[in-house]
Amino acid sequence: MPHAPRIELHPFSQRVQVHVDGKLLADSTQTLELRETGYPPRHYFPREDARMDLLTTSETTTHCPFKGDMVYCSLGENQDIAWSYEQPIEGMETLAGRVAFGGEENEFWICSLMEINSPKESWAWKNMAG
Repeated sequence: MPHAPRIELHPFSQRVQVHVDGKLLADSTQTLELRETGYPPRHYFPREDARMDLLTTSETTTHCPFKGDMVYCSLGENQDIAWSYEQPIEGMETLAGRVAFGGEENEFWICSLMEINSPKESWAWKNMAG
């Protein structure tokens, strides 16, 4: 069995959004930030805060020995841009009912609303394209 990476899950109460091709796919103040050794941080959104109606389940599935089986979703031509763990393994149950976004070939922007004095400087944009 592979050596287990360090995985940390933290509630994240700042506003986080995902936009793809000009469409708002997720908007939440209740994401879980997953930090895993060797990977960029990922935000897992409650399904009710994501536009699941715009996504279609793809045929792609993978298995992570540290989190469980992943099911992927696509948005039109953007294949496998979202994923979820329908039945995460023991210790990762808080990922159930949540969806994450990412992908190396697609451009993703996640913005966090920060409390800053100037309204013109209130958005911090972070390119999550890897």
